[in-house]
Amino acid sequence: EKPVIAAVNGVAAGMGVHMALACDLVLAAESATLREVFVHRGVVPDSGGAYLLGRLIGPQKAKELLFFGRTIDAVQAERMGLVNRVAPDDRFDDLVHEWASELAAGPTRTIALCKSLVNRSLDLGRDDSLALESFVQDMNMATVDAAEGVSAFLERRPTDFVGW
Repeated sequence: EKPVIAAVNGVAAGMGVHMALACDLVLAAESATLREVFVHRGVVPDSGGAYLLGRLIGPQKAKELLFFGRTIDAVQAERMGLVNRVAPDDRFDDLVHEWASELAAGPTRTIALCKSLVNRSLDLGRDDSLALESFVQDMNMATVDAAEGVSAFLERRPTDFVGW
């Protein structure tokens, strides 16, 4: 249920790329690189690589990465949608800490439900996905954090989430 952040600070190759892509969010240092190395060994990707790449960037871009096995830098990875944010190397640790702190201070039950909705939507059709969304909205509105969020909005003050 908890959001998982991949912090790519260096070379991510093969399974290392796939481990990062399996996370909910991917942050990269400016000097980081990603590479699908399998074709250079005469083997197919493992660790869910084809599954993840096809869903994240579409089949054509996934095939390009897998067929050629070229190294891409963090900025290219961000443009392709493989990385959420790129930070200068000297600010990278700060960015990772900022994102983790913000998520931890947020409405954690709501974030968990959002994660579940997105993940489940990949295997559902539109109608089933919308029905699940409606069900989850009802569940979420029963949380203390949802009540706090609405009250804070109406009272024009910052939120003070408790995590349930």
